[in-house]
Amino acid sequence: MSQNAQSLSWVETLRSYLDRRLMWVFMLGCSSGFPWVLIGSNMSGWLKDAGLTRAAIGYFGSVFAVYAINFLWAPLVDRVKLPVLHAVLGQRRSWIFLCQSFVLVCTLLIAGVNPADNLMLTSMLALAIATASATQDIAIDAFRIDTFPKSESNKLPQASAMAVIGWWTGYSLPGYVAFINADSIGWNGVYYGMAIFVAILMVFTLLVGEPKTERERLQAQAEQRHEKVVSSKLVAWLSVTVVEPFLDFFKRNGVQVAITLLLFVFLFKIGEAFLGRMSITFYKEVGFSNEQIGHYSKLIGWGATIFFTLVGSMFNVKFGIVRGLMIGGVAMAASNLIFAWIAKVGPNEHLFLATIIVDNFTTAFSTVAFVSFLTVLTGQAFSATQYALLASLGNFGRTTLASFSGELADYLNDWSLFFIITALMVIPSLIMLYSLRHYFGNLLEQARARDSEPNHPIESEK
Repeated sequence: MSQNAQSLSWVETLRSYLDRRLMWVFMLGCSSGFPWVLIGSNMSGWLKDAGLTRAAIGYFGSVFAVYAINFLWAPLVDRVKLPVLHAVLGQRRSWIFLCQSFVLVCTLLIAGVNPADNLMLTSMLALAIATASATQDIAIDAFRIDTFPKSESNKLPQASAMAVIGWWTGYSLPGYVAFINADSIGWNGVYYGMAIFVAILMVFTLLVGEPKTERERLQAQAEQRHEKVVSSKLVAWLSVTVVEPFLDFFKRNGVQVAITLLLFVFLFKIGEAFLGRMSITFYKEVGFSNEQIGHYSKLIGWGATIFFTLVGSMFNVKFGIVRGLMIGGVAMAASNLIFAWIAKVGPNEHLFLATIIVDNFTTAFSTVAFVSFLTVLTGQAFSATQYALLASLGNFGRTTLASFSGELADYLNDWSLFFIITALMVIPSLIMLYSLRHYFGNLLEQARARDSEPNHPIESEK
């Protein structure tokens, strides 16, 4: 962390959020969250009203699987220049705009379908939206990374926070509009209205500024190196696209540090994932009603997430990303212990409210630091691919290991002990982080020194 960030007062820290690049990240965050309304809550409501079974609605959710594997085509977002659009919008915005165009067309097509009569077509359109959205996420994450050089380390938590807040805004507000109008205008009318939201988001994409980076120069240098090894320019292009992002990550960090970093990413949020997977089951078994769960866990939880994401980013700006991760990890463990307390006390509403607030604070705090951490680990040449890989690794750890959370809870048959164990799960990752603290600090210092050189070309448009 820079000394400048430490010396800022809280008022100056707040004022530093008045950077229009952060507004760009917020608007694109809205674009990232919005498709989840189309194929998530809205679609579930429509399918239920159409008379489909719970099993069918559950299977429909399998379209979200594409988000976990989008790293497979992330190299294309880094390397392929779209005809016409690239010349007008640049590498990142052209991909975002193309994906939004697909979402718009599919939304209009779904608006003209009756799921009860043509479930297969509805499913295919939803899968197309999910694929376009997952691809858009790659470009949006890369846009955020490219916009803020690592020399501006105090901006990374702010950008991460604005991306998270934008996502929740794009997900929640259109969803609210959809559900309050579904009975009066019908779901087909709702989806025609959702197409207007997509069009607004496309206008936002045209208004933001494309970040300037050294990406193309660095990729060209990599191609020259690969051409010395292989005989064909096409093979060199493919090897740079598919292999070089991995090689670059290990070369920049060294094999030992790189493996430690990957293990940290894989393990950091395992305890939180175990808790999250079992939380609703726990609430119901301990004696809370559906109404209480909805009011506290969903409504108040959403507002707390938005607020504490902003607060968490301010703490990370003031005290640094590594400290933010350490504090966030310890706080995550502490919040899990409060769930153990509820298991002993029973369905106490005041304790439930306190638990939801603390849990959402620690989740938001650690998420901002975690996203910022992943951002710093990416290289300039392949930011889209490397971030997608790191994010997918984190998601993979949470989705695979956390799937055993129910078996662990059954085996222990003691909710208090279950939550104590989830609190201890964060310890290995914090030990790894502590061992890397000096390396991470040196990484940021090197970035600041490089980007402060006179006439250095890496500078986002402001």
